[in-house]
Amino acid sequence: MSAADEILDVVDEHDQVIGRSPRGEVYARGLRHRCVFIQARDAEGRVFVHRRTPTKLAFPSLYDMFVGGVVGAGESYDDAALREAEEELGVSGLPRPSYLFKFLYDNGDGHSWWSAVYEVRCELPVSPQAEEVAWHDFLPEEEVRRRLGEWEWVPDGLAAYHRLAAFRR
Repeated sequence: MSAADEILDVVDEHDQVIGRSPRGEVYARGLRHRCVFIQARDAEGRVFVHRRTPTKLAFPSLYDMFVGGVVGAGESYDDAALREAEEELGVSGLPRPSYLFKFLYDNGDGHSWWSAVYEVRCELPVSPQAEEVAWHDFLPEEEVRRRLGEWEWVPDGLAAYHRLAAFRR
């Protein structure tokens, strides 16, 4: 099954399920759905940063300071966070990510999705999926902040990053 065929829950402005559709249709029609964002840090507290592959359905070739993705139909945010973190980091046995908060992201173009933000410590050697991640590294927080104005970041991840910074203040 291709990523575009994956079935997602379609939700309303209150995050209540109102239907189900294939991911490709959800994206094409701008249907509201659910996503998870997991900030992964290594044992030294550095942030996992990566550049998405050019074949990604959403935001190809852009940088991100979160791992994550869509929540499948019938899947909980917590289960999706662990699944996505392990898949994108290429690890098994990761501790369950800690839930921090949720917000409704709006891209300003009529598309929105519920976004649950998590954090996890990854002390395992990472081996990201080649079809998901073109480049990766663990970067000190100061370098991530410096790169905000230099690299092109996924817009929803950037919004989550700013909300996370405010959450931690």
